[in-house]
Amino acid sequence: MEFFYILLVVLLVIFTASFTLAVIRTLQVDFPNVHIPPEVDQPGKLRAVHAHMVITSAVGKILEKMGVCTEITFTRYMRSGKKRGPEPRLRLQDTRFGGVPVRLYLPRVPSAALRPATIFFHGGGWIYCSIDSHDNICRYIARESGSVVVSVGYRLAPEHKYPAAYEDCLNATVHFMRNAEHYGVDPACISVCGDSAGGNLAAAVSQTLSGRADLPRLRAQILIYPGLQAVDMDLPSYQQNRGVPLLLRERAAFFALQYLHGDASHKQDVLKGSHVPPEMRQKYKQWVSPDNIPERFKARGYNPHKTHDITAEIFKKFERICEPNLCPLLAEDAVIQQLPESFILTCEYDVLRDDGLLYKKRLEDNGVPVTWCHLEDGFHAIISLYDYGGLSFPSGKRGLDRVVQFIKGL
Repeated sequence: MEFFYILLVVLLVIFTASFTLAVIRTLQVDFPNVHIPPEVDQPGKLRAVHAHMVITSAVGKILEKMGVCTEITFTRYMRSGKKRGPEPRLRLQDTRFGGVPVRLYLPRVPSAALRPATIFFHGGGWIYCSIDSHDNICRYIARESGSVVVSVGYRLAPEHKYPAAYEDCLNATVHFMRNAEHYGVDPACISVCGDSAGGNLAAAVSQTLSGRADLPRLRAQILIYPGLQAVDMDLPSYQQNRGVPLLLRERAAFFALQYLHGDASHKQDVLKGSHVPPEMRQKYKQWVSPDNIPERFKARGYNPHKTHDITAEIFKKFERICEPNLCPLLAEDAVIQQLPESFILTCEYDVLRDDGLLYKKRLEDNGVPVTWCHLEDGFHAIISLYDYGGLSFPSGKRGLDRVVQFIKGL
């Protein structure tokens, strides 16, 4: 028995030492590159949230080295959320649409007329999060807007590479649109919505459905700090906010590559811009260019992009990088012109800020009405932290209320 306790102590010491070393290494790699501007909403709280993410990453690295699970698996578990209890004003129903897991949020208050609906695609870099992780957001939207919300649990990368997530979101949306009245929903009042990677998916689904004559027209698309292109990760917002949590510039490239390829071995090529040949970059310059970004968003600094050589191997690996279903910002004008009324939310301290600004310009240039909400003190993923206990962010609540206001005004 004494030997057992000695062994237990030894193992505990080894684990503690390993954990401490992993945390130190993670801090050495991560924190020197992190910069939290004093102008962001609740900078101290943001630092605490980021520290929690760093510790989660460190534990994941230990477990991966021990052969227990991968770092992605552990981080996914930590960010997946937990199913909450009943909601007095809503009826929740877990089911499948087109084989894809979904959760319906149905207002309990009777309605004489058919209700509007919002189909929600969660963020998480196509790798993390779930229906449960964004449950609080979907409950809030359904409760405060009085509309039906459908949250889609699409397949995650790297196990399921592009276009798996897009196909799941499209299939679930089409299924719901064809059966909307069964859930008391007006087929002509259905919108798609998503945050971050979910905003990418919402934009891609909206573009695909814009040309479908066999389905009702979407009422609106709601894009919350969406990632819409991977051609240029050196735009002003990528330079200015490269070290601002909760999405660092390098992590943005990591997520995009995990979704596209299932690995991030060419992350530096993407960050340098050497994954896109000059002729392709020139083709999309009319849409993906710092010249299209208002000057006030360059005030915090911007150095023009330096071109890099591209090899045949890299080009072949990134042939699909310009597909609109992956990068909706690159869709042709004929598609953009058919899109529904749009809501775009951007945050000042977010690497993806300029993706939203560029898409806003494209939509407006093509006659699509756009409601724009810009959180001057916002950072990436702030909406998810609108109700995070002691680590809640008022700016996230303001942004979410703007989303609800837009839905109610449709």
